[in-house]
Amino acid sequence: MSLNTLKRLLGRDGSGGSGTGPLPDDIASLRDGIESAVSSLRESEAVRSAPFWLPPFLLMGFFVYGAIGWNVIISFTDFAGLQLPTYDPTAFDLEMYRRALSDGQFWLATRNTFVLLVSFTGLSLAGGLGLAILVDRGIRFENWFRTIYLLPFSLSFVVTAVFWRWMYNFDSGVINVFLRGIGLDFLASKWLAGGVELGALSAIPLVPETLQFKLFAVIFALLWQFSGYAMVVYLAGLRAIPDDQYEAARVDGASTVRMYRRVILPQLRASTVSAAVVLMVFALKAFDFLYVMFGNNPGPTADILSTMMYRQAFAANEWAYGSAIAVVLFLVALAVVAPYLYGEYRRGEL
Repeated sequence: MSLNTLKRLLGRDGSGGSGTGPLPDDIASLRDGIESAVSSLRESEAVRSAPFWLPPFLLMGFFVYGAIGWNVIISFTDFAGLQLPTYDPTAFDLEMYRRALSDGQFWLATRNTFVLLVSFTGLSLAGGLGLAILVDRGIRFENWFRTIYLLPFSLSFVVTAVFWRWMYNFDSGVINVFLRGIGLDFLASKWLAGGVELGALSAIPLVPETLQFKLFAVIFALLWQFSGYAMVVYLAGLRAIPDDQYEAARVDGASTVRMYRRVILPQLRASTVSAAVVLMVFALKAFDFLYVMFGNNPGPTADILSTMMYRQAFAANEWAYGSAIAVVLFLVALAVVAPYLYGEYRRGEL
């Protein structure tokens, strides 16, 4: 609509004086335009599907992203005990983050978090790949083996922790009972408390004097639970490779090892990336497992950021400090997921 038409609708002729008022044709044109815009808005997919996406969008925005934002704000305060936090922006500071950087316990928890993240993910991928290759070789009872390997993945962290706490029991656990049964009593250990002296290696920064079994017991139990998932992902990738490529490699005289290393494994890169991201996210969510197995204080050799965050916030009532640790954990999770999502977006698959 032109400027002159708007002026006529407002009853002005454009020269500062009063005109003859709105014209009937202009009013009808404006009414038709408004009705057309409203009708198009009503018939749009966004408005018609609003009853389906708007409620979860508002709930997610409030309870997830709103909670994350509130947690970040709390980390800038000195909120502790039963007192209310101070929401004055002029009083916000980075004191809790400076406290974390000077806290040796925080660095131990960070070290354990990354050890768990890298070791668990790498071993799960390697174990899953090996199982997938074995199952893909056309063994008998393939469906049975696939079900057995995948079954632990259906269990929750709580069930897995209770099961493996019994398995690791020094007196009646299956592992030590088996070792004693075959005459290897000297190998029976307190898997959740024992350790091995590292000697001169302890001079390396962040390397402890004694290598405790705790964290490796946790990694082994999680490996048992999640290697089946990695197997399924890799098996899907192997089944997607045409048989012609296997035949061509054999015709060229490639051995089985060389065929997998040069032909098959490079084509499993997408499967590796997707499985690794999921496994790393589960590693960061291992709080349930550690809490059930050790309580809120697993000790310095198995403490991770999530258990430290829970202990500081809900046991010591250091809400601001716990929120700062939670922000650090959130940034670690974001660093794991964001590159994968960006890559998927660039490939047009997101």
